[in-house]
Amino acid sequence: MRPRLPAAVRGAGVWLRRFAATTPGVIGVVVLVVGTLCVLAGFTSANQLSGKITRHETVLDRTEPLAYAAQNLYVSLSAADAAAAEAFLSGGIEAADVRVRYQTALADAAGALAEATAGANDAQTRLIVARISAELPAYTGLVEAARANNRQGFPVGSAYLREASALMQDSLLKNAQQLSTDRFAAVNAEQGRIGALPWSTIGLLLLVLIACGAGSFVLLRRTNRRFNLGVGAAAAAAALALIWAVVATTVAGSSLDGGRNGAADRFESLAEARILAQQARTAETLQLITRGDITEDEQVFTQHTTALKDRLTAVTGADSAALQRFQSWTTGHRKQVEAYQAARFTEAVDQAIGRGTETSATRFASLDESLRTELGAVRAELRGGVDSAGDALSFSPSATLLLMLFAAAATVVGLWPRLKEFL
Repeated sequence: MRPRLPAAVRGAGVWLRRFAATTPGVIGVVVLVVGTLCVLAGFTSANQLSGKITRHETVLDRTEPLAYAAQNLYVSLSAADAAAAEAFLSGGIEAADVRVRYQTALADAAGALAEATAGANDAQTRLIVARISAELPAYTGLVEAARANNRQGFPVGSAYLREASALMQDSLLKNAQQLSTDRFAAVNAEQGRIGALPWSTIGLLLLVLIACGAGSFVLLRRTNRRFNLGVGAAAAAAALALIWAVVATTVAGSSLDGGRNGAADRFESLAEARILAQQARTAETLQLITRGDITEDEQVFTQHTTALKDRLTAVTGADSAALQRFQSWTTGHRKQVEAYQAARFTEAVDQAIGRGTETSATRFASLDESLRTELGAVRAELRGGVDSAGDALSFSPSATLLLMLFAAAATVVGLWPRLKEFL
């Protein structure tokens, strides 16, 4: 048997039901429902639109810089591997500039690793960081062992360098590439959330408009008044807030240019192109280390350069400076292969790592500089779009909240005279 409510509570409930059936009770219900929906819609819209502004700030201050740092990590690690191979190929004591380039690449990698993982709290990122942090000292140790043996003319030096490069290619760079992929995915996800329509806000504002319409119909039936200024003002404010929220979000989404071939897509493609270039350059230098069959390394080089050419053609166009420098570099590589296959090893090494204007090393450096310039330009375009999206949303939270608070107040002010007629 259910416990009975106290008599006073039951009596109050009966009185409320009877009062709600009267005209003043109906007017009170309209005020309560419309006013509550207005306040709820106002705070919901302010919260959703403020969240988009916060995401815009997060992209500029954290997400995009971390993605850029992640691709820099990969490039720095790969550059260090290529520099280590160049130092080995030079024989004996390597040139000072090659040594400096290797050490600079390692320092850049350490800095990029710290920046790309700053504040990371997901398990996958922590695992990647732990692996890179543990394996990087092992890699440098193998390189130093190769360097020491090479200076003394011991053939075992090439085995150490091959082992070091295998560690770099099979683990360090794969982890760095995964980190880069995750960071760019985060950039795209954040942009998608900024440009997405605030459906909760839209739904509540539509409910306000429906409630205003239903309330006006009820008032017409009860009071024979065709129009209430307060309810009309509330509906107008809700309609203006709805238009503001939709237009501001749409403009923000269009500013982001996040679709196919948009700034974000080209930014990621150029970062991947730079990674492919570094992979091909490493294969180009490593194929001369063992002085054996270079078929496998040449296949790796061809695989990476083919993918690189496709990316450059799609992103920069068929007549871009980057593509022209790519073609110049691959032409230099063919000279290197021809010299190697003709048993002119010294000539092949000089073509691979020499400082002349026609060498593969110089031509690759020109290509990498072009890719870095293109990447910087697209990055600026991406950040400019995100900044413009923030501008489009800047006044939306406060404007929609004030409009809906005004709508709630207008409802109360407009219906209070009607309510007083019966009190």
